[in-house]
Amino acid sequence: MLKERSRLSLMALIFLLVIASCQSETEEKTELVISAAASLQKALSEIETVYEEENEDITLLFNYGGSGALHRQIQNGAPADLFISAAIEPFENLLDEGLIEEKANSNLLGNELALIAGKQTDIEGLENLESASKIAIGSPDSVPAGQYAKQSLEALELWGGMEGKLIFTKDVTQVLTYVETGNVDAGIAYWTDAQSSDKVKVIDILPNDTHDDIVYPAGVISLSKKKDEAIEFYEYLCSDEAMRIFEKYGFKGLK
Repeated sequence: MLKERSRLSLMALIFLLVIASCQSETEEKTELVISAAASLQKALSEIETVYEEENEDITLLFNYGGSGALHRQIQNGAPADLFISAAIEPFENLLDEGLIEEKANSNLLGNELALIAGKQTDIEGLENLESASKIAIGSPDSVPAGQYAKQSLEALELWGGMEGKLIFTKDVTQVLTYVETGNVDAGIAYWTDAQSSDKVKVIDILPNDTHDDIVYPAGVISLSKKKDEAIEFYEYLCSDEAMRIFEKYGFKGLK
């Protein structure tokens, strides 16, 4: 009976040691919060898998949204270790305010702007866009893709004819959703978003000379409490391995 009790006690001790070891491993993991433009979600999801496999002590947490909204969140002190914007202006505002590390930031990626529609659309391109009754674009006040879209439509002298037709969205991913579900006749999104869906087609590319260059800057937040780990992840994003993943999803590497 005594031997049985000793055996059970030993098993209980081993079990507690295993549990303690697992808890210790969990506690040792460093969580990095990355605020990133919504258009990067699919590419960064793959990067997350690869990076966490190669760095078992790191957990990546992504906060996706419109770059303007993310910019305001960081300004207001929301937790973030790294920011990837879909436009220069919100990023440079944070840089000017000292919220981005001077030595750990760069223009990471490029993209194009596409006019998209459902597979059965009669819209052939920008030349007959005015025949659409509803057109989705990101809100020009907070979504870079919407700002670029407005610039292009104004340069092409189409903006004036869009009154009452435009549906403004909170980010570019919502533009894609509205087109996929048929809630709008057409939308203006990034070329990379269009390539990620089999429910829409690209019917035109907005000329690059009608809008600002589409650049995705990335940088480490200066107030990060995990700056060393954040810098390591930033450096990985600039690596050839990460660039191959971004390019797989249609982005153009600028590094």
